[in-house]
Amino acid sequence: MDRDDDDGVGFVAESHYLKSPTVAEQQAMALLQIPKREGREGSISSNVSDMDVPIYSSENLTTSPRRPVHSGFNGKLIFAIIASALGSSFQHGYNTGVTNNPEKVLLSWISEVMGNRTGIVPEEGSVTIVYALAVSIFCVGGMIGGVSTGFIANRFGRKGGLLLNNILVFIAAIFFGSAKAAASHELFILARLIIGVNSGLNAGLAPMYLAEISPINLRGAVGSVYQLVITISILVAQALGLKYALGTPEHWPVLFALTAVPAIFQILTLPFCPESPKYLLSSKGNEMEAQKALGWLRGTLQVHEELEQMKAENDAVKLLPKVTVRELLTNRVLRIPLIICLFVMVAQQLSGINAVIFFSTSIFQQSGLKDDSATFATMGMGAINVLMTIVSLVLVEKAGRKTLLLLGFGGMAIDTLLLTIAMNFTSIEPNLSYLCIVLVFIYIIMFASGPGSIPWFLVAELFNQSARPTAASLAVCTNWTANFLVGLAFLPIIKAIGPYVFIIFVALNALFFLFIYKKVPETKNKTIEEISALFRQQSYQ
Repeated sequence: MDRDDDDGVGFVAESHYLKSPTVAEQQAMALLQIPKREGREGSISSNVSDMDVPIYSSENLTTSPRRPVHSGFNGKLIFAIIASALGSSFQHGYNTGVTNNPEKVLLSWISEVMGNRTGIVPEEGSVTIVYALAVSIFCVGGMIGGVSTGFIANRFGRKGGLLLNNILVFIAAIFFGSAKAAASHELFILARLIIGVNSGLNAGLAPMYLAEISPINLRGAVGSVYQLVITISILVAQALGLKYALGTPEHWPVLFALTAVPAIFQILTLPFCPESPKYLLSSKGNEMEAQKALGWLRGTLQVHEELEQMKAENDAVKLLPKVTVRELLTNRVLRIPLIICLFVMVAQQLSGINAVIFFSTSIFQQSGLKDDSATFATMGMGAINVLMTIVSLVLVEKAGRKTLLLLGFGGMAIDTLLLTIAMNFTSIEPNLSYLCIVLVFIYIIMFASGPGSIPWFLVAELFNQSARPTAASLAVCTNWTANFLVGLAFLPIIKAIGPYVFIIFVALNALFFLFIYKKVPETKNKTIEEISALFRQQSYQ
């Protein structure tokens, strides 16, 4: 097939201007040369531009300025975002926050179950261990789900994986609802494990789907929706868990079983949305279905230019071997973005958010608030988290990812330093407790502005289609593992050093700030190939 235009990928016809370029065109072509590989050993690369022969696409074969693909929100795209995010990240957030307010009720129930079995009132330590296991095993399930993300995403697709994942929700909901009637805390723990696996899978599949259905100029905003729904669902769980609502000895099974509601919503809505166009094109090789899906999501049939960009990336991926974990770890071009993703995921968990939430109620009580008022103030903190995450949806496309991460971690480092000083002098100057309240709210604002949301979709921006599922598995598993380890180590450290625990987070946040400043690239409005080129350039240095 002879083609005279420059819309093809990796093919130059005899009649093409590159066969007899003008001086200006020669200058433009010189810019396309890649660095020589002198002194480097050959290796299997997961990126076409790491090969000896450059693969050109229509995007860079022309001497005219590149025409970026910019699309806006439309009804169908918003519907797909809501259907995928609300039914998935809601599980993550809801089941993270649902155990907080009914803690005393659950401890009493576990003690009653253990006492009825043995006829002896159990020791408080034994009951606490069972409760701690029920809380922490959620993160263990998250690790399992995170590791499974790559396989599920490739085998069943992004949309298909999200739909199948709801089976675990219904199993867990049944176990939650029947645990009290069966007088079995083991059944409750098993339900927490299962819903953890579900949440781990959601944490990998949903951001991947959101990133792949969104246009380049909205990728950050759409990707932040996952964290937004998490913050909303945590707030909902806290509200429903109050003793005035479902956090009672009679109604707590209903509180936990309500996790089935967003799953029902997703099953009723997501089937009307298309599969990820990139998955249909690259994994299924179905260009027609990919074009239909893209047209549905954009609300227009004029998707040729965006489809051509996807085909260019896909054609490049076809030349490469399947990316494995070993390839991610040994190939420098892939190892650099992998380290960035893993580091940012760990940074999110080690930023001190758990410490601030833990001390928030006591800080509010020191300021003169009664128990119930302190609880509502803590919920107000959750509301600010939601509000600032909404603001970040706009800021992430205006200021950029790197800027918000630097602002967040830098601000949290300063904030935790001031909070350490203020908390240790409240006994001398009680009025400093009000400063502590202000610092707590400022911390939440800093966290929600970037560190809370950006890590979830950053992995989808730093890797191409062939490496994305495997990289997402490692990143999500790392996040859940860090979450689990923080949960195990946090209370013993608190008991050992008290408010001085924030000194640890001052140092960590300063370290995270320096790493992001030195290593994390800005990905705003950049294509996957442009981002990959940044890492290829670093690998040659």
